Amino acid sequence: MTTIDYSVWDHIEVSDDEDDTHPNIDTPSLFRWRHQARVERMEAFMQKGEELEKSLTESKRKLAEAQRRVQELLTASTDEAKAELTKAQAEEKQLRKEERSWEKKMDEHRREEKKMPWNVDTLSKEGFSKSVVNVKPDKTEETEEEKEEKHKTFVEKYEKQIKHFGMLRRWDDSQKYLSDNPHLVCEETANYLVIMCIDLEVEEKHALMEQVAHQTIVMQFILELAKSLKVDPRGCFRQFFAKIKTADQQYQDAFNDELESFKERVRGRAKIRIEKAMKEYEEEERQKRLGPGGLDPVEVYESLPAEMQKCFDDKDIQMLQDAISKMDPTEAKYHMKRCIDSGLWVPNSRVDEDGDKDEGDEPQYEEVKKEDQ
Repeated sequence: MTTIDYSVWDHIEVSDDEDDTHPNIDTPSLFRWRHQARVERMEAFMQKGEELEKSLTESKRKLAEAQRRVQELLTASTDEAKAELTKAQAEEKQLRKEERSWEKKMDEHRREEKKMPWNVDTLSKEGFSKSVVNVKPDKTEETEEEKEEKHKTFVEKYEKQIKHFGMLRRWDDSQKYLSDNPHLVCEETANYLVIMCIDLEVEEKHALMEQVAHQTIVMQFILELAKSLKVDPRGCFRQFFAKIKTADQQYQDAFNDELESFKERVRGRAKIRIEKAMKEYEEEERQKRLGPGGLDPVEVYESLPAEMQKCFDDKDIQMLQDAISKMDPTEAKYHMKRCIDSGLWVPNSRVDEDGDKDEGDEPQYEEVKKEDQ
């Protein structure tokens, strides 16, 4: 025979139906006071849960941004960028620690909630009311090749629309445009806008970069909101605009701080790209200058003694021969070989009909070639 377990009712808190009160006590008033006190405790507990949830969401957002920043700096090669990378990694570590702390507090709060006794306000629940949330299903992790191909295909199809969104200024205009084009609410749009910002900064279109940066952060905030709610971003972008347009000062400050931080990172990335382009250009020019022996005439010229440099400046062969005759033979041979290998001097040896050099003949020089300094 099955026995009914009544222990589940041991943790029910009932204060409204007790009748063993003192005759001099106003029982209805007592019940109202007890009920009010219980409701206030419940409200305080729920408020604490909401604050913990908000802090955890903000912590996750900051951690995600720190992780993106680390990824951006991993490809950098300058000392300044490496220093920023070290700082960013330390910040990421600290934010990860803070996230774990908030998650621990949230778990403790949920355990406390389960231990709370039932009462007249929690025993009854609506039986015919439900909310349907469009939860984004978990997907398998995409490979880098798949992400790249997906981004390329998306941009080829919607590049014009993404650029149009990047140029919008007003909240209402942005919301309406995304309502008309919900497919733009995705990671691919955010990634394209980031690249667009860096390109504009490299082109020194600073004001335009700042405008597109604003729209980039709008898209990133929408994506972060979707992650925190675990829903498709296309289903929650209206919530972002509703919140930002009526936001308290703290939320608005968080948005502005993130925007300013992003613009600084864009300027840093643009600077690195310009420096890299300059180095590549200088290397290309150097390769063009290389002489027959693979040496750079500019570098060879700068390494010559002052007396030999003056000979090249004046293009005076006799002066050069005199300068060489006064030098140590080993040193003179070293410098002259480098001059020939770099193309600073083009030798014109006396060659017999069979193509062999006449022994004892000193090499003659038909031309002095010197690059513009």
